[in-house]
Amino acid sequence: MAEFELPERPEGEPAENPLILPVSVTISTLAVLVALVTMFGHRAANEQILSQAKASDQWSYYQAKNIRWHEMQANADLLGGLAPADKEKTEALREKYVKQAEKYEADKDEISNEAKKLEAERDVYGQRENRYDAGEALLEIGLVICSMTLLTKKKFFWFSGMAIAAVGVAIAVTGFLLH
Repeated sequence: MAEFELPERPEGEPAENPLILPVSVTISTLAVLVALVTMFGHRAANEQILSQAKASDQWSYYQAKNIRWHEMQANADLLGGLAPADKEKTEALREKYVKQAEKYEADKDEISNEAKKLEAERDVYGQRENRYDAGEALLEIGLVICSMTLLTKKKFFWFSGMAIAAVGVAIAVTGFLLH
């Protein structure tokens, strides 16, 4: 197998940048972190939408129960105000409507509580999404600033980029702490 010798560097040509390897590893790591935080942000957004849809369904169910309650209440009131020929049958029917109205009234509270719980869950997912988005933005800014190190050969950009990225990671981690 043939061997090749690398030519020597001509005098006056600058030496290779010693920051290339560590900065490249930093940039690669930040790119992975951006991808992860972005994924968590998308998942939080999807969960927020799903929670809102479930809450909307609960409020629709609540409204349906409320309409039925009003119907039963109106029927009971109407039967209570009539002078029917068969009072016993009318009173039994009125009692049936009153019991049904009471059941709908009790169901409404439970449904309302469930809808409010889903809305609170939606709000938490919204807050998580905001934290992930802020973390993602800072990670991306840090990544770009770190890459400027390769162009300028100044460590200042590398350290600045890592500091900004660290703040981004910290903000993104707070998204996990929200409940």
